[in-house]
Amino acid sequence: MARGGKAFKAVAKGVAVVASTAAVIERRRRAAIAADPHELPAPVLAEAAGPVPVPRADPAPVAVSTVTPVDAPTAVAPAPAQTAPAAPPVPAAHPVPGREYHPGRPATPAEAVPWGLRVAAESTWRLLLLGAALYVVFYVVDMLRLVAFSMLASLLIAALLEPSVSWLRRRGVPRSLAAGGVFLSGLAGIGLVGWFVVWQVSTNLPDVTNQVKTGVNQLRDWMVTGPLHLTQQQITDFANQITKAITTNTDQLTSVSITGAQIAVEVLTALLMTFFTTFFFLYDGAKIWNWALRGLPRHSRFAMAGAGPKAWTTLTAYVRGTVCVAFIDAVCIGVGIDLLGVPLAPPVAVIIFLGAFVPLVGALVTGTVAVLIALVTQGPWTALMVLVLLVAVMQVESHILQPLILGRAVRVHPLGVVLGVAAGGIIGGIGGAVVAVPLIAVINTVVTHLRRRNEAGQAVFTALEAAREAAERTAATGPARPEPATE
Repeated sequence: MARGGKAFKAVAKGVAVVASTAAVIERRRRAAIAADPHELPAPVLAEAAGPVPVPRADPAPVAVSTVTPVDAPTAVAPAPAQTAPAAPPVPAAHPVPGREYHPGRPATPAEAVPWGLRVAAESTWRLLLLGAALYVVFYVVDMLRLVAFSMLASLLIAALLEPSVSWLRRRGVPRSLAAGGVFLSGLAGIGLVGWFVVWQVSTNLPDVTNQVKTGVNQLRDWMVTGPLHLTQQQITDFANQITKAITTNTDQLTSVSITGAQIAVEVLTALLMTFFTTFFFLYDGAKIWNWALRGLPRHSRFAMAGAGPKAWTTLTAYVRGTVCVAFIDAVCIGVGIDLLGVPLAPPVAVIIFLGAFVPLVGALVTGTVAVLIALVTQGPWTALMVLVLLVAVMQVESHILQPLILGRAVRVHPLGVVLGVAAGGIIGGIGGAVVAVPLIAVINTVVTHLRRRNEAGQAVFTALEAAREAAERTAATGPARPEPATE
């Protein structure tokens, strides 16, 4: 991504300018809506409009009575009062003079925009801001990819070895001795695997070379006598062109070799950093986590303190399950190609084991090495049988091994696995493809924990509010008096 150069920086700046402009427009729109008279409460509008004059009704006539003698008990009934006619409704004056009022038109242009479009617009500029932030994060990670991949590899190795350290600690072994012993055992295991691969390749290399030469000769004969009907002169010209291309591009090959030397130095540095970081994760993992929590805001510490152990449990289950699945794939494919007579079966099995750390596709991609070896040494039919074996093992892995071994510890849909591996491979190459799925699994676990925690907190808050309202009603109405006992 860092090699994207100025184009990516220009895109990031453009996105930032568009997002900031949208934010300013949104703030002005909200200020306009807040200042608009149509949005004011009714009492404010009434106060701004002033009192409404009400026409006075005619006074009712006063009834006149005559004085009568006492012995004449007749009284004059008062005349019924006349009711005042109802006043016609008077429209309230517009509180803001100078603005034309249209009853059927929205008060502001923003109110004329459909609600769905307004939501989509606000969501879009927020997504643009989020995308710009993610771009910056990925840019920084790519600049520090050596440190980032070393940290991620250390986390994966520590997740694999930490259960052994905990088991030794529960048996009374000191922390330093347990961490050092498990770490050295892991290094010894990696060294033995590397030595085994080198030993097998160096032992079988002469036989494989002879078989490759035989296979190349058979391929040449097939190109001449097969359906292509090529001539020896055409094949020779093709070989000469390849030789000429190699000789004319010596400078490029030299630069590639220099780049390969630089890559070798970076890989060695990353390995040393990974080993160093892994030891301290095993030795002081709890202290490192507490130190990371202290860097968070105070209101977020409790939530992340609960999400951290769950994320670590998910990562541990993923790594251990992946190692088990990769071992089964390597053994099955290695035994199968050995029975088919393909040479270098043990080294190929080790390569498949390492490739199986990329779920669903890693073992299939690395298994193509076995197909190529079978093609140049045993022929196309053996290569086809090896390919069928690979596809069968992959089906067993995806439908049986993954659900059975990983289970519910890693709840990631296969589509999410494939898309995550593809995105990780595009962003970070092989390392990105390896760490993509565990990263997705950990993020899924953390988000699920935080959502459930918020739901539980909302339920507690609702219960407390209901209890408070009940207490206020009881205090307003007074305590319920006991009913008198009836005899």
